[in-house]
Amino acid sequence: MLGETISHYHILERLGGGGMGVVYKAKDTRLDRNIALKFLPDEYCADRQAVERFQREARAASALNHPNICTIHDIDEYNGRPFIAMELLEGQTLKHRIEGQPIPVDELLTLGVQIAEGLEAAHAKGIVHRDIKPANIFITVRGQTKILDFGLAKLAPKRPRPLGEGGSSILATVAKPPEDLTTPGTALGTVAYMSPEQARGQDVDARTDIFSFGVVLYEMATGQPAFSGNTSAVIFDAILNRAPISSVRLNPRLPAELEQVINKAIEKSPQARYQTAASLRADLQRLKKDSDSGRAAVAGVAPAEKSVAVLYFENLSGAKEDEYFRDGMTEDVITELSKIRNLRIFPRAAVLAYRDKPVTGPHVGQDLNATYVLGGSLRRAGNRLRITAQLVETRSGHSAWAERYDRELKDVFEVQEEIARSITQALRITLTPQEEKAIAHKPTENTQAYDYFLRGRSHARRETRSDMEFAMQMYEQAIMLDPGFALAHAGLANACATVYEWHEKSPRWIEKGLSSCEQALKLEPQLAEALVARARILYAQKKYDEAIQDARLAIDRKADCPGAYNVLARCYFTSDRWEEAVALIDRAVEVNGDDYNMYIPLVNSLENLKQPDAARELRDRHRGVLKQQLELVPEDVRARILLAAHHASFGDTGAAGQELQVAVALRPNDSNILYNAACVYGLLGRKKEALESVKKAIAAGYHNLDWIARDADLACLHEEEEFRHLVGQAVRKT
Repeated sequence: MLGETISHYHILERLGGGGMGVVYKAKDTRLDRNIALKFLPDEYCADRQAVERFQREARAASALNHPNICTIHDIDEYNGRPFIAMELLEGQTLKHRIEGQPIPVDELLTLGVQIAEGLEAAHAKGIVHRDIKPANIFITVRGQTKILDFGLAKLAPKRPRPLGEGGSSILATVAKPPEDLTTPGTALGTVAYMSPEQARGQDVDARTDIFSFGVVLYEMATGQPAFSGNTSAVIFDAILNRAPISSVRLNPRLPAELEQVINKAIEKSPQARYQTAASLRADLQRLKKDSDSGRAAVAGVAPAEKSVAVLYFENLSGAKEDEYFRDGMTEDVITELSKIRNLRIFPRAAVLAYRDKPVTGPHVGQDLNATYVLGGSLRRAGNRLRITAQLVETRSGHSAWAERYDRELKDVFEVQEEIARSITQALRITLTPQEEKAIAHKPTENTQAYDYFLRGRSHARRETRSDMEFAMQMYEQAIMLDPGFALAHAGLANACATVYEWHEKSPRWIEKGLSSCEQALKLEPQLAEALVARARILYAQKKYDEAIQDARLAIDRKADCPGAYNVLARCYFTSDRWEEAVALIDRAVEVNGDDYNMYIPLVNSLENLKQPDAARELRDRHRGVLKQQLELVPEDVRARILLAAHHASFGDTGAAGQELQVAVALRPNDSNILYNAACVYGLLGRKKEALESVKKAIAAGYHNLDWIARDADLACLHEEEEFRHLVGQAVRKT
């Protein structure tokens, strides 16, 4: 079906499949949005009664307009196969979120309240789900739950047979191995979460969903199913006759009050259970609000008095081409808040791991030991912006402040300023006159110039020749629109230094870079980014001491200034001051840990100091950062070739070769990629290919011989006569 157009839906990709059919990602060509199409399984298509029931129940579910229920947009048929069109969700199921581990109590309560609210809305419409289980609960990247497959699970085929003596009314399906118990859409997948009345084949009402939800809560709290066994018959017996192991016993950090709520939800008798989802939701909300149990701070340390972690805003437009703007907006909000002395703001490196992940604010706050978490979303349509922001207290999960902004693109800086001011007001922080001035300062009055700058910055981080050329074009466009845009001048200077070092040793790049630096510092004498750019130019000229001085000054002015620790570590490594480079590791990773370029001189310094265990540990961390980068930006060829080197270092020859082949095929003439290909071959012990790649890199413009001579990845070449002749006087025995 890929590439086909069905009605007004153009099939883009297959998302998955199971007992209840196949799901595709599709483009709604009428409304210009991405949706999910789910087709009824083939075995039901010939059963008109099943089809009619499917359609009837899908229509009923489509009436459920609630934020915690997956929205159904349409129902139709294609070649005799009914399908439904529903909202496309990004994130993971609750089943994958649990994965055998208890969910932290604050997060459990937050998710539990949302699930209960969804059930409450469905029951109010007279709809009973009858297949509530972790696989049918979705958590979006912003931590919002969505209940899936209302009514569809009733169609799961059953093959009943009697159990027990005297014609027992207990029904069970044919036994299968326990690993199949949670296969979505099959009868057996339903078994472990069935209510007792459902297992007996009796009529059910909303209370059957409450029982199943209680079983789900138990699994969230303990990481283990409430009822398990090798066959469905054993599971049925447990559901009907046995109580699960105490949840507090399995998870001592669980509040006793929450165990009481779970136990009441899974009472065998419907009359003894919660009678409505509303009453269960109320108890969960009460626990969420009042109970401090289970909210232990990370490592037993109390959170800082006023600290904020700013999550990456959700890109609601869904357009990949808007990612640079979303990222830039988030990072600039972090920068704005960092100007407030009495507020501790976590650097972007600390929050990048949560970008587009299905996590809640309280969960992130606990992980980072932050008092508050700022989350939000951004939708861009032409020159219109819709931005939502919410400040959530980690301890209670309550919203301390929230706002929605419907503005023009030209108002983006005012929105950033308003967010910063609103947060200080919510946290009762009084701004000094200097802080007031700093927050009110705009990097440029021209929002189109700002847009060009963000585009350039997103590409400059990748450092290949084509990326640098594009970045320079964007910076120059920004400067053309606003000659007083200091950040754009600094960005252009940094790009010139990179091109000179790795791609083309021409004096014009040094001249242009220095001129841009001077202009940036003339416009803003305290601009840390301009100092980093000047340090990079000085480094390219082998003026290491001067470069170190500028890099350290930039860090003093802006602790997490992008590129500062990278150029500082490169200076120390290339001038054989490896101990000083290693001394940077902890702080550099803390504030600039998302900069995958920064790790390279640090790993090499550890290798040259003969600290293989520490080097391996840092390599492994670097490998994780690179994988994360490629998830976000698959076209980042430099990240791909660096990942190949780490695969080679860890002995994964196949993965190393695969990534190497792709990277070189995409950038066959890029000096930086060719040099790093040499590093991959060097780590694999393939001397001939390593030496040939070094030659090709130098011929293509890579001329940092000091670096080549010291690079631990090329250790297999260091004693080779041809290699030593190639790099000349730069060789130093390591």
